[in-house]
Amino acid sequence: MPELPEVEIFRRYVDATALHQKIRSVDPRSTYILETAPRSMEQCLKGHAFDSTRRRGKYIFAALDDGDFLALHFGMTGSLKYYKDQADEPEYTRFLIEFTDNYHLALVMPRKLGAVQCVPSVEAFVQEKELGPDALEGIPDFGSFQHVLEGRKGMAKSVLMNQKIVAGIGNTYSDEILYQAEVHPKKSIDELDDGVLKTIFTKTGYVLRTAIDRNADPDCFPDSWLIPQRHEGGRCPQCGGEVRNIKVSGRSAYYCPNCQSL
Repeated sequence: MPELPEVEIFRRYVDATALHQKIRSVDPRSTYILETAPRSMEQCLKGHAFDSTRRRGKYIFAALDDGDFLALHFGMTGSLKYYKDQADEPEYTRFLIEFTDNYHLALVMPRKLGAVQCVPSVEAFVQEKELGPDALEGIPDFGSFQHVLEGRKGMAKSVLMNQKIVAGIGNTYSDEILYQAEVHPKKSIDELDDGVLKTIFTKTGYVLRTAIDRNADPDCFPDSWLIPQRHEGGRCPQCGGEVRNIKVSGRSAYYCPNCQSL
């Protein structure tokens, strides 16, 4: 699933390709992912242009020149493709925008689990979805992180993945953060002292920023990271032990039992 680093890369991709171009038409190929009616979606976008973009967790908000926003969530497999020639249209295009210069922006999803919506206010949308602060931009210091976690209970991995607590961290990067902080994914968050919590806070910023800088490509991640070893037969980069896979709140979690003891 695209998590904060991937979605931030998508946001920058929109900035680099699709801003300030008038929209000629909208083609909602799959109404399943639309949270705004097709006719209303066309009325929202047609004849307008994107001025800028914002991100909150796993959502992109493309600001239109009349004050509305196009909200995009990429589900399990979503991505974006900007292209000109029809022959270059990617497979699994679920939502397509055509600009007056004949270029296109396609929302590509092999699995139909994303969401597209026109919204008048990002703040109202965030409140409606009950999104927590952005994991990278919304928690500026450790004191803010402590405040976010105040009174929280539950397993460390589950808390990091709860979008109502912290927005943007999913299955993959929660594993990496906890691995680098040497915290077992099932460790109760309320049992961790401030020193460990500060390490989690520091590693969160480091992991997310590094992933963005390296284009969210696991082949380019540092050799010391767990992510390239998140598979059967994977070995811990620190101790060489076998990487284990367990279930945490119904989700798969990879960890090193030697370096992340419970």
